[in-house]
Amino acid sequence: MSYNILICDDEKDIVSALKIYLEAEGYRTFAAANGREALAILEREDIQLVLLDIMMPVMDGVSTLARLREWSNVPVILLTAKSEDTDKVLGLNVGADDYITKPFNPVELQARVRSQLRRYLRLGGGAVRESVLSIGGVSLDDGSKTVTVDGEPVNLTPREYEILKLLMQNPGRVFHPRELYRKVWNEEPFGAESTVAVHIRHLREKLEIDPANPRYIKAVWGQGYKFEGGTGR
Repeated sequence: MSYNILICDDEKDIVSALKIYLEAEGYRTFAAANGREALAILEREDIQLVLLDIMMPVMDGVSTLARLREWSNVPVILLTAKSEDTDKVLGLNVGADDYITKPFNPVELQARVRSQLRRYLRLGGGAVRESVLSIGGVSLDDGSKTVTVDGEPVNLTPREYEILKLLMQNPGRVFHPRELYRKVWNEEPFGAESTVAVHIRHLREKLEIDPANPRYIKAVWGQGYKFEGGTGR
């Protein structure tokens, strides 16, 4: 299996060197010049490991890591300068898995990458999701992009489908409307609450026997929405 690694650093020479080292080992690489670009890639690509610089314009590494840890446990190795010890400690506290100091030794870098990938995959983080999700009476086939409720087909818009898939992939987990919007629309969540609420209402009208008393898509007051297995409130 070829693993996907995201390199996030604003220094083009470092990104180029890392791409050479990692691609020589058979990894597929993605590149970002700041945290905002990195988060956008992480939301649309299946990334197994992140190499993250601390000091970057637009959004620095620590802020990026804090945002990432709201929804992902993908391993993150910080790329730090010797003068950034305080930021390195902060990054580790926020949720980094390891760090490597610039200028780095390619052999050490590759060893740390392999170590973090082994740990991540051993814990099940790299498991491939099943293409068919079935919870209660709702079944979603991501291969054919079809949804049925109690065996009957349901026609969803692409946005409705993506919202339902995300919720069903994470049953019981509460998603804030801004997080749903960021993941499904791939945009910054301006006006997200009202837009997501409209799509949730339409989804309930299509999935629920009684949309006012939903069995599946439930609201958690002040927090967001979650998918459950078809029981009552």
